[in-house]
Amino acid sequence: MKRYLREFEKLVNIMARLRAKNGCAWDREQTYETLVKHLISETEEVRLAVKNKDLENLEEELGDILLQVVFNAQIAKENKSFDIADIISTLNKKLIRRHPHIFGNYKVKNTQDIIEMWDKIKAKEKAGKIKKK
Repeated sequence: MKRYLREFEKLVNIMARLRAKNGCAWDREQTYETLVKHLISETEEVRLAVKNKDLENLEEELGDILLQVVFNAQIAKENKSFDIADIISTLNKKLIRRHPHIFGNYKVKNTQDIIEMWDKIKAKEKAGKIKKK
């Protein structure tokens, strides 16, 4: 198995253990609502690492954002709403859908065409004119 798959599976399992009955009390107490402030804080730390061109810190801070995604996914899994695989699948479909110039027959001339196309597709999705799943 590829290293990134092993490491990702390990992360998901660590989070499940932290949230389990005999896991960490603090982790078990967290909700979507209590985690929002941490996601915002970690996003700001990523911004600062990029601004400062601090790649070592950027690696750590991106990991902290990934932790927030996995943390929320574990809560959703416990609530039987969705899980990390659903999040990844939804993202994969969105990336393919919003890149018809790569995964379809749409022709673009420049990056401005790509941005305009992305915005049009996103607007149609929000209006319910394009099926997201």
